Amino acid sequence: MTSLLVVGESLVDITTTPDGTTSWPGGSPLNIAVGCARLGVPTVLATQIGDDATGDLVRDHLDRSDIDVRSLPPHRPETSTARAAIDEAGHATYEFDLTWDPSELPAPTDFGCIHVGSIGATLAPGADAVAALAVEASETGVPVTFDPNVRPSITPDMSDVRRRVTALADVATVIKLSDEDADVLFPDVADVLAMLVGSSRTRLAVMTCGGRSVLLQSDSARVEVAPPVVDVVDTIGAGDSFMSALIWALTERGRFGGATLDAAELAELGAIAARAAAITCTRAGADPPTRDDLGYSALS
Repeated sequence: MTSLLVVGESLVDITTTPDGTTSWPGGSPLNIAVGCARLGVPTVLATQIGDDATGDLVRDHLDRSDIDVRSLPPHRPETSTARAAIDEAGHATYEFDLTWDPSELPAPTDFGCIHVGSIGATLAPGADAVAALAVEASETGVPVTFDPNVRPSITPDMSDVRRRVTALADVATVIKLSDEDADVLFPDVADVLAMLVGSSRTRLAVMTCGGRSVLLQSDSARVEVAPPVVDVVDTIGAGDSFMSALIWALTERGRFGGATLDAAELAELGAIAARAAAITCTRAGADPPTRDDLGYSALS
């Protein structure tokens, strides 16, 4: 199977609920790397992890999912954190203590697919290196997947975030964003998915709309998928599990290139990814499913 390089932040989610406080490894790129590895995709995570007890928690978590971790220079003594407050509906809000400034990244041509997104794609100075990596990957024929996962609390300059997101979207093969991302990034665009698929390189654009629906569009079809109804514990990592399952399904099918994705394929991709997100919502913290959890041993 094609190997995947995920680039971006690793951190520890310090989650506060009415029942108390817990700590769990997180960060969108880390969650996506774990999700893909649990689904059987050989995965490398290029990230920055501190030499502290919190960093050990992150490393142990990644080791349990058989992820090849590439620790990026400069190396730091402390690992980044995100404090998540969970409301009565299980929804999380975040405050970050994070630095992202890698001075070098792996070569994209060593991999079959590259994933970028979240804070790692928008927080300077590291975001500049991520953008250059994505451009190089695209120009050399390596598929790029992208999830902006906007975090205004740590990147409040939306004009700069919008510029960076637009540039990455122009070279991405697959783009997934939430309806909240779309409202913040493109408030004046009536049809965000059509705009994104209008790029010459983008084959698939996806918008998740909470627990209500998922919209998927290729250059020839558009479908809406209803996600499963579940009892929500919290929503931490749900979007990341969706992205992981989408990458896995496309990889397993060999569908990052070639013929356009038709309506039937879009519907199946959406159903698989939505099921992964729903399973994660039934668990505390970012705990993505395995193939067995999803009920798929393989995809034809």
